Amino acid sequence: MVTFLPFKGYRPNIRAGETIADRVSPPYDVIGEEELRQLQSKRENVTNLTLSPDADKRYTQARKRLDEMIADGSLKQDEPSYYIYDQTFSDGGKTYTRRGLVGILRTEEYSEGNIIPHEETFSKVKADRLNLLRDMETHLESIFGIFPGLGKELDRKVDDSARLLYRYVDGNGVEHRYSRICDEGLCKEISEKLKDQKMLIADGHHRYETALNYAKENPDSEAKQFVLCTMVSQDDAGLVIWPTHRLIDAGDIGETSAIKKIGKAMTMTEVTEEEMESRLKEHLFGMMFRSGRCFLLDNTSDDGNVMMKLDTYAAQQKILYGVYKSDEGKSKISYDAELGSVKKAMAEKKHDAAIVLNAPCLQTIWDLAGQGKRMPKKTTFFFPKIWSGWVFYRME
Repeated sequence: MVTFLPFKGYRPNIRAGETIADRVSPPYDVIGEEELRQLQSKRENVTNLTLSPDADKRYTQARKRLDEMIADGSLKQDEPSYYIYDQTFSDGGKTYTRRGLVGILRTEEYSEGNIIPHEETFSKVKADRLNLLRDMETHLESIFGIFPGLGKELDRKVDDSARLLYRYVDGNGVEHRYSRICDEGLCKEISEKLKDQKMLIADGHHRYETALNYAKENPDSEAKQFVLCTMVSQDDAGLVIWPTHRLIDAGDIGETSAIKKIGKAMTMTEVTEEEMESRLKEHLFGMMFRSGRCFLLDNTSDDGNVMMKLDTYAAQQKILYGVYKSDEGKSKISYDAELGSVKKAMAEKKHDAAIVLNAPCLQTIWDLAGQGKRMPKKTTFFFPKIWSGWVFYRME
């Protein structure tokens, strides 16, 4: 049973001389330094709340700023509502629209079986986000979940009831539209429908786990048991998943030695870069090396481990850990979801090697997650990202 409710959201009150673009932001984990400077040049941009820790790594000054924004009317509060977040975008020459239903989700242990994770998380990130929650007492960012869906009839009612609040086209050409549903009867229908469903966390595992820990710290506060959440139906045509490729800085592990060791662990077929890209779907994954050599790789066997059929897991266990010893700190791994960027970096010899992955399959994610399997960090990149700043959940 999932408890997913409407809430009295605080949202931007756009005034003369500003637009919604001045208030919203991509999620913090994809913002570069220059983009962050530009966003924070806007006094009331959400990043001035989420990414402005004090010297002691707490968020005391950000909390004061949030309180001021509420007091001076920069933020206004709605009556209990759900929100609709539509993103229209292009990928692979096709245009899609992905629809998210925004509400508050009651946190619970994964062991309850209703909220299902699929990736491992970074503990360092969770520590910072917990400080943010403790000081702000407000969810400023949404997690992203996937659920079975509302059904055609309820979807139609949502279309009829939603009222547009904001529209913005970002620098990547993604159109963001944020709407509100405040009809009390419809809101009740939606919450009742969700009671019989489960939710897969698509993005924001660390934010969910942080919210759960915060809820445990505050067992007497009902409001603090919830997290801001955007839910997308599993049959939404706009559920586009990119792979997240691995870039390797090998330390003192030489290329010749690495290729020899990989060849003992996996089947390697040497190809041109063009062949690697065109034939990638026929194989588990590909690799590029600083020298320009490229390979297509497959398991020799799965060793009876169902996870070995997942490219990110096989690459992690057999190559990143098995050869490059990244788990021991002997090499450094970075991530990039755009193949063009990976190819450019390798052509400029910025890294020693790259693992090029296939796009994950949503059904595979559901199946493995349903078996209690946790995938390596950054197995999936749901495109486009869920932006922040449209609405806040203040735990009052």
